[in-house]
Amino acid sequence: MTAADGDQGRRFADAVKPLVDAMGAEMVAPEEARGDDVVLAWEGRDVVAVRLPHLSDSLDHILAELERRHGMPLAELDRRTKQSVVRVLESRGAFSVRHGVETVASALGVSRFTVYNYINSQEEKRARQRGTGAGGDPR
Repeated sequence: MTAADGDQGRRFADAVKPLVDAMGAEMVAPEEARGDDVVLAWEGRDVVAVRLPHLSDSLDHILAELERRHGMPLAELDRRTKQSVVRVLESRGAFSVRHGVETVASALGVSRFTVYNYINSQEEKRARQRGTGAGGDPR
């Protein structure tokens, strides 16, 4: 491998790093890749392997990122902002993770019931926009 190849590989790794960080993943050398790591190649050469986090770790990472984005603990957000956080988390699959609702409720400083209410209100809003009730019946 020439120095130019190494420089291109570093630039490629630098380019994908924001995506890797956003997922809460880790970049490792291709030769350190394990069976479930994703090896990324550039111009026919393995450049970097991405070690994906466990789903539960991903949720913690997403919650921490949302706190950084809002500049305060999620529990201190107002009701409307907490509802928007739940929308973001729902769109990212947070509630498909075991104990996802409980984890989110704890981070938001609300009850599980409240999180379910936020989710249900979004489903009802989408149903109204489609012209159907929450049960799928036209209104």
